[in-house]
Amino acid sequence: MSKLQTAKPDTTEEMRALIDAMGRKARSAARQLAATAGRVRNAALLAMADGIEGAADDILAANALDVEQAQQDEIAPAMISRLTLTGKKIASMAQCIREVAAQVDPVGQTLEAYDRPNGLRVEKRRVPIGVVGIIYESRPNVTTDAAALCLKSGNAVILRGGREVIHTNGILAKVIQAALKSAGLAPEAVQIIDNTDRNAVKAMVQAEGLVDLIIPRGGESLIRAVVEQATVPVIKHYKGVCHVYIDRDADPDMAVKVAVSAKVDGYMVCNTAECILVHKDMAAQVLPRMAMEFRKAGVQMRADSRSLGLLQNAKLATETDWGQEYLDLIVAIRQVNSLDEAIAFINQYGSGHTDAIITRNIMAADKFVTDVDSASVMVNASTRWADGYEYGLGAEIGISTDKIHARGPMGAADLCTYKFIVTGEGHIRQ
Repeated sequence: MSKLQTAKPDTTEEMRALIDAMGRKARSAARQLAATAGRVRNAALLAMADGIEGAADDILAANALDVEQAQQDEIAPAMISRLTLTGKKIASMAQCIREVAAQVDPVGQTLEAYDRPNGLRVEKRRVPIGVVGIIYESRPNVTTDAAALCLKSGNAVILRGGREVIHTNGILAKVIQAALKSAGLAPEAVQIIDNTDRNAVKAMVQAEGLVDLIIPRGGESLIRAVVEQATVPVIKHYKGVCHVYIDRDADPDMAVKVAVSAKVDGYMVCNTAECILVHKDMAAQVLPRMAMEFRKAGVQMRADSRSLGLLQNAKLATETDWGQEYLDLIVAIRQVNSLDEAIAFINQYGSGHTDAIITRNIMAADKFVTDVDSASVMVNASTRWADGYEYGLGAEIGISTDKIHARGPMGAADLCTYKFIVTGEGHIRQ
């Protein structure tokens, strides 16, 4: 006789009520923030940074509980690594917040202004989006980065981290909300959902009228699940399929150094190189040297048939290797006959994240930059530089491969929209 299966309770309505209450508080806080001077928001940010450093022991203790539970649940080592905090990481989180505070206030900036022939003055001014929902997995730094960038840009935010980070987020929430209070701002400007029920995510992504924008940060499966359920607009990137193209006019030493570093250094993140394209005239100069460095680093090589003879221990690539996001010590390698072929290949198999060219030919670099349809295009630099902090944004709310509303690493200014202000002198339209 089979055991009776106990049905899990349907918490849909309960979670909708939770998100409704949080959304209404966030909407009220967003209106306050939009009308608050930048110096007040900056004061809250600096208090947040100080509070995080001051609560380092409590944060580490909470994080240890999360790490212990993750290990018991046999979560992937890479995720545990992202989850684990140290004193150095906490100091870095605080420093990122201070760098965001030091940036120019994006709220109220005039993007353009002009006078019409009829005497009307038209101004396009940057304003906050409103209420932003962030859904992410195991990284505690996303909590502080998102809170800082949303506060800087005058947005309220509702954060929903994964169950792996629930204890850490609980302490961070207390610190962040205390900082908001100290600056005279509504603590509901930053709220963290402390419920791991998946129906909370569904309720948030369908909270039209309360949440204005959803930004998921995590693996492709998480992002696709969010998009499938959402009725609120979503900014997303599914994959980071990044390429390094070594041009016929590349410096061989630079080409090997950049290509190997782009794959090996931080291979589990979205801006790592997954595929190396090499012009046929450079293959004999760079592929054997590159292969030697990859073997030292334990990288598996999967190559096209004409490259196999220049690579030891490489496997023949299949069609599925082109356009694959490995997030592992695996790299695809392919020869191309021309710059045009490389560009066409990248536009076909890439994900629009980040792609690089190594060349000493200015015309080739210009053509690559113009024709490759990606959010970030690198010239003689590793794809690993595609990062909000490295772009001078202080932190990033995420990296978008969408083309609307934002693209690439998103900072505080990318969490703003704009409005038109039209000034006349009794003008009427007849």
